[in-house]
Amino acid sequence: MPLKKGSSQKTISSNIGEMVKSFKKTGKLGTSKPKSKEAAVKQAAAIAYRSAGKPQKMEKGGTVRYIKRKDADRKVMIS
Repeated sequence: MPLKKGSSQKTISSNIGEMVKSFKKTGKLGTSKPKSKEAAVKQAAAIAYRSAGKPQKMEKGGTVRYIKRKDADRKVMIS
């Protein structure tokens, strides 16, 4: 089943639960095969927060700031 759209905590939790249930049934999360249930839960949380458009640090209530590195044009996350 596809992930639900939305950025509320209820939707994110629902998506994580759905992915973990799928992992228990098939042993895979999409195309990846996490080694343990704990790894699968972490990966499911990362996928759910990413699809909601939120950084995973928001899960713990932390703030995420981005700075630009002097030697590159890509941004680096610091917390």
